[in-house]
Amino acid sequence: MSETRSDGELLRAVAEDGDRRAFEELYRRYAPWLTARMRSRCTDAGVVDDVVQETFLAVWRGSARYREDGYTGDAAGWLWRIGSRRLIDVLRGDGARGRLRQALARLRHRDEVSAEERVLAGVEHGDLAGALVRLSPELRAVLQATVIDGLTTREAAVLLGIPPGTVKTRAMRARRQLREALA
Repeated sequence: MSETRSDGELLRAVAEDGDRRAFEELYRRYAPWLTARMRSRCTDAGVVDDVVQETFLAVWRGSARYREDGYTGDAAGWLWRIGSRRLIDVLRGDGARGRLRQALARLRHRDEVSAEERVLAGVEHGDLAGALVRLSPELRAVLQATVIDGLTTREAAVLLGIPPGTVKTRAMRARRQLREALA
């Protein structure tokens, strides 16, 4: 028969040794309690289950470290703080996504042609494709990296092996040349 370890012992074993059994015991002790507490804050059971899983995943991966010596609360309080922060992040994200969806829906109902529709019309009729072909390979590469691939200036600089300032300059020149070619 095995000895029952304290919460601190379990958490140390998970953090220091990656002890799977200690993690499983910690999960069995606290997941039902954390789930019940989260459900009092959020009625969406799917969101609650995800947040509980993310909380324990953070403990397992080590992004959430428990130290008894530097911590004045108990393991339950520590887990609650991790979980509640994650729940707030999820709820804020849903709120922002919902507002974005509403804004996009309002824009979709306007009578004006969208930028995407204008670009697609240009591609269909060869205007944009021709303008892109006429750009120098250096300018095209910067547009590919920053616009099509969605890289930041720094990421594009690393990818292309040029300074970030050069990326900015080439992007500005490419946009100017495209505007002139499409005007």
